[in-house]
Amino acid sequence: MSHLTRADLWSLEQYAEERPRFRSQVLEHKKKRQLALGEHARLYFEDALTIKYQIQEMLRIEKVFEAAGINEELDAYNPLIPDGHNWKATFMIEYSDPAERARRLAEMIGIEDKVWLQVGNGERVYAIADEDLDRSNEVKTSSVHFMRFELTPDMITAAKQGEPIQAGIDHPAYPVGAFEIDSVIRDSLTADLESSAVH
Repeated sequence: MSHLTRADLWSLEQYAEERPRFRSQVLEHKKKRQLALGEHARLYFEDALTIKYQIQEMLRIEKVFEAAGINEELDAYNPLIPDGHNWKATFMIEYSDPAERARRLAEMIGIEDKVWLQVGNGERVYAIADEDLDRSNEVKTSSVHFMRFELTPDMITAAKQGEPIQAGIDHPAYPVGAFEIDSVIRDSLTADLESSAVH
């Protein structure tokens, strides 16, 4: 499923009842979709379930129940759902100390273009970052970026056939050497890909 509609969402009243169960389901699901890149960076891979949760939470917090407002949230979040031939993720740079975070973000300008994934022996796929808006300036990068990793049909086939997936970051201020991602995350990511996207 590459996009959600109003029919996929609960009303505010229904969501109040469903939320405890749904929240624990989503949190469990998210554990299989987080990839640590070194000690201070992480990829959170999105899919229809994680985005449905985001939308429901936004509607709940903002008490939105009118069609126009719901459609606005759907329009904002639907582009973050992978569409069968890519992976989409939120990339977070995480430093708890504000002074250190500010210093490191200034050193890491351009890091969002240096994050990569690789299926089997294929080419490295570098992130296409922040298509909605630019999150960096000449002084520092943002601590949050939205990323898309676009795969070729051969890469999708290789992933479906169980080839390992590697990840890394090629940035001088925060290099992360190639490493193979955990099989639980690999299986969850492979489920995002559609064999039909191969043809």
